[in-house]
Amino acid sequence: MVARRLADESVQPAAFAFTADNAKWAEWKIGLYPAGRQQSAVIPLLMRAQDQDGWVSRATIETIADMLGMAYIRVLEVATFYTQFQLQPVGSRAHIQVCGTTPCMLRGAEGLIEVCKSKIHHDPHHLNEDGTLSWEEVECAGACVNAPMVAIFHDTYEDLTAERLEEIIDAFQAGKGDTIKAGSQIERLNSAAEGGRTTLLEKPSAKREKFVPPPPPVDAAAPAAAPAAPAPTTAAKPKDVTAESAPAIKGTPQPAKVSEAKAEGERKAADIAAKANGKPNKAMRENAVGAESDAAKVDGGRAPGKATNAAPAHGATPAGTAKTRAIKAPKANPAEVNPVAEKGGATPLFKAPDGVPDDLKLISGVGPVLEGRLNALGITQWSQVAKLSAEDIAKVEDSLSFKGRVARDNWLQQAEALAKGGIEEYRKVFGKDPR
Repeated sequence: MVARRLADESVQPAAFAFTADNAKWAEWKIGLYPAGRQQSAVIPLLMRAQDQDGWVSRATIETIADMLGMAYIRVLEVATFYTQFQLQPVGSRAHIQVCGTTPCMLRGAEGLIEVCKSKIHHDPHHLNEDGTLSWEEVECAGACVNAPMVAIFHDTYEDLTAERLEEIIDAFQAGKGDTIKAGSQIERLNSAAEGGRTTLLEKPSAKREKFVPPPPPVDAAAPAAAPAAPAPTTAAKPKDVTAESAPAIKGTPQPAKVSEAKAEGERKAADIAAKANGKPNKAMRENAVGAESDAAKVDGGRAPGKATNAAPAHGATPAGTAKTRAIKAPKANPAEVNPVAEKGGATPLFKAPDGVPDDLKLISGVGPVLEGRLNALGITQWSQVAKLSAEDIAKVEDSLSFKGRVARDNWLQQAEALAKGGIEEYRKVFGKDPR
């Protein structure tokens, strides 16, 4: 991983400001995020600033940090982590990113890099003589099937040869980059086969025919079809109905029905007896060994979940069955859980003052769940937050398991402004609406 640092101070501008249109866009973008989460707009704003100036300067980082109420280091961390952000000046007309990953390298990316060295500058991240062009080698840009390729700002140019890249560079240097068609530079539609489509070439018919399944094959040896059955009724026959339990079924001799019913009754009686006395049902399976035969050797004869090895009383439900299974308690709402009680401490940590609780969510960094947990600690007013001592802050952060949050998000100063004059005072102090 290469360390990414800001450009030298000699090229850093004194200030940064969005254009009127971009400032309006930035305000709209920030408004898309819920209250307390506006800092999530940091990446879109950095990208908009880079589209405007071509790169991200120190002044850009500081301006966006002020807009979002973030510490400068937090925005710097984002800008230096993501390689999509350019941290030094790039060509005013084109910054060419040559993909050097395996597919492109196998298809001629080295030749594209040599073109950039000869026509722009020998080293990457350096401007040409008139400051209009620059280049760098990057990781996969996502067009492997059309390798080799380059990206110029937001567009990609694929299926390149060294000669074609020279023509593209000349066009951009002359200010005619808009005349170059983005995408594949050969006869190819997007990522389809080179030279045109090779599949699905037939024209669809004007009218689709309805599918009719073919009739089943006719077996000459099969007997003639039986006469049509009577019209079905709404009372369907159960799946487990047998001949003996449905004597009304035609075609079954009456003596057979009686004998089968008798045999089934004997089997059921034997099965019931086996379940009652614990002995295996010999009528069902000869030489059977009951499942309880070795139970006395396991855990003193107790089944899992039973307190004793005593048999349940007649009619009682054995332990562990669905009827006696314990009902799980519903999970508590995280906002209603007292974090101090969770850690075994006193509850609550502070004495909540009388009166209607303040909206702690107006403090940047406090969301609905965190507000509920603070309320559970006894913190319900802005004035309480504003007067937290260093010892109180340590207790709160230990209880809620986040170190440094109060100082990092500047809770005390925000709460002091809100306690003094509400939203209007907050606007005066911080220059923005807390909602």
